[in-house]
Parts: sequence; C-alpha cells; structure tokens
Amino acid sequence: MSTLLNANKTDMKKLRDTLENYVVKIDTHWKSLPVEQQKFLTKVLFGSYVLITVIVIVNICISTGQRSNTMSINHIDGISKKPTEKGSKHNEIVNSSTKK
Repeated sequence: MSTLLNANKTDMKKLRDTLENYVVKIDTHWKSLPVEQQKFLTKVLFGSYVLITVIVIVNICISTGQRSNTMSINHIDGISKKPTEKGSKHNEIVNSSTKK
C-alpha cells in the first residue's frame, strides 16, 4: 500500500513540475510581447468571455421560459444494495481516519 502511495506522490510531483514549467514558459512568452499586443489580446479575451456569458444567460432565459420545461425525478439505477463486509481490509483503510 505504501508503495502505491509513494508512486502517486511521485506522479503528482511530476505533474506539478510539468505544469509549473508550462506556466513559467507561457508567462515568459507573455512578458516578451509588446504592451500594445498584450492590451489587444486582453481585450479580445475579455470580449470573448463577455460574449460567451451573454450567450449562456440568453440560453438559460430561453430554456426556462418555455412552457414545456418540466423536471422529471426518476429512480437512480446502478447503486449496489450489497452490504459491506465488516472484516474487509478496504473498510479498515477507509474508516481508519474517521473518529469513533
């Protein structure tokens, strides 16, 4: 079990390092752009954000304004009704951090 946890920590460190290197690379590229181009790209990205927000709000207003808008509540299938075993190691691991 500890080997699996150590492997997960190593994978997480690799992922964090990869993401950190990517962010540093992108930040360096952004800072190397001229200020005018930074301003233009900021305006384009903000305009895109506003456009998407307006589209989503209009879509919500249209979908909730329809008379056929009903919500159906159904039974959830696929949930196991099998009781958990009291002596299994999985339960000991899961319940070990809970207060008794």
